Amino acid sequence: MNEHPGARTGAQARVGARAIPMSPLRGSAEFLKGFVRNPAQVGSVVPSSSRLEQRLVRNARVAEARCVVELGPGTGGTTAALLKALPGSGRLLAIELDERFHEHLSRTLHDPRVTLELASAERLAELLQSRRLPAPDAIVSGIPFSTMPREVSERIATLIAQVLRPGGRFVAYQVRAHVAGFLTPHLGEPVKEWEMVNVPPVRVFTWVKS
Repeated sequence: MNEHPGARTGAQARVGARAIPMSPLRGSAEFLKGFVRNPAQVGSVVPSSSRLEQRLVRNARVAEARCVVELGPGTGGTTAALLKALPGSGRLLAIELDERFHEHLSRTLHDPRVTLELASAERLAELLQSRRLPAPDAIVSGIPFSTMPREVSERIATLIAQVLRPGGRFVAYQVRAHVAGFLTPHLGEPVKEWEMVNVPPVRVFTWVKS
């Protein structure tokens, strides 16, 4: 678990057990660097908007969750929104493939409820087990299913459907609609929405596991 009691920087202040990450400007700069390094993996040039973040929190019902997984936290804006809504006893597993994003999150995000992992989402089940976390109530994903190899997308989709608890929610925000083709065979038809107050506008897909 990534916990640094009493740590403070100019970019992050601690309120109780909850962390307020760095300024949006710095986060945007880090995100742009990540896009330049690997555009297929990051999929966007700027972080999510606050409107999108709040939609994700609502759709995933984070306020009612005991365990939440985030796939692709990036620079941590969505992670901070999830933590703000997560109950004090809740746990958040954030899995990031980009090493620099992971290092950035480790430096700037200090909350005892969050576990940061530098890994592929293909290790989802393994990481939940090794951290002794329960079946997730919600999984929130920004990883770009449209640019990943098809076999990787299929493996991740299968894992998501397997590890979610019955009644659990998978919420994906994507520029393109490819994610639906991978998850619908496992979880049925999603609720589809657009979030226009974001750069670029994105589709938001919400599945509930039966």
